[in-house]
Amino acid sequence: MIDNRPGAGGAIGVDAVAKAAPDGYVIGLGAAGALAVNVSLNEKLPYDPFTDLAPVGGLSQSPFILAAPLSFAGNSIADVIALARAAPGRLSIGHGGNGTAMHLTAQLFNHMAGIDLSLVPYRGTGPVTQDVLAGHIPLGITDTPSALAQIQAKHIKALAISSRRRFAALPDVPTFDESGLPGYESIGWFGFVAPAGTPGDIIGRLNRAIVAALEDTAVRDQILVLGAEPMPGTPEEFRRFIRSEYEKWANVVAQSGAKQK
Repeated sequence: MIDNRPGAGGAIGVDAVAKAAPDGYVIGLGAAGALAVNVSLNEKLPYDPFTDLAPVGGLSQSPFILAAPLSFAGNSIADVIALARAAPGRLSIGHGGNGTAMHLTAQLFNHMAGIDLSLVPYRGTGPVTQDVLAGHIPLGITDTPSALAQIQAKHIKALAISSRRRFAALPDVPTFDESGLPGYESIGWFGFVAPAGTPGDIIGRLNRAIVAALEDTAVRDQILVLGAEPMPGTPEEFRRFIRSEYEKWANVVAQSGAKQK
């Protein structure tokens, strides 16, 4: 049974998992923001992802996209930077919500480019993509599952990909790194967690089921069609991955001064 609890960059849903009974009957699907970013960004986070949650395993990963309406004057990162410098604070960029990886992806762009884009939070990347499509916002940080079809249909344009390497489904879209911001990289990901204290044998059983599903050809193909890649692994591998993502984004938060209080 799926219980959708959106909001607060995914923290509402993950907090519900953190406070659930550790009996294996409640597990959560969390994103990078709720599991690794928010702990540095939000001083009032109601849970500690390292002590209140038990990693179960990864689900998928995908890059983010800097998207714009077809009517947008620029066609590259250089164009965006020039427009932003000509009118500091007046050019806006939508992202998937405060505390999400999309938020810090946009913040990292501001920081590394030395510009002042006005960051506009949305409740997820779907609404960002829709507002870019409608021309309600000039720029958006969205993800491949939300925007790939619209980009391929040439309904919106992709200016850059946030991964270090180009994305196979959009081979003509350059990365931020090769567009004048060397070292820029940001990846979105999802994974499963359980309440801390969930017995190890239950964690193991859940992990084996998740890995088996991700190795199923039909499931894998569907994830790839959505513009993401499966991310199977052991609970310990997922634990180390979450920790490495936390350390990376904690540095970005410290450098950018981005904080929620």
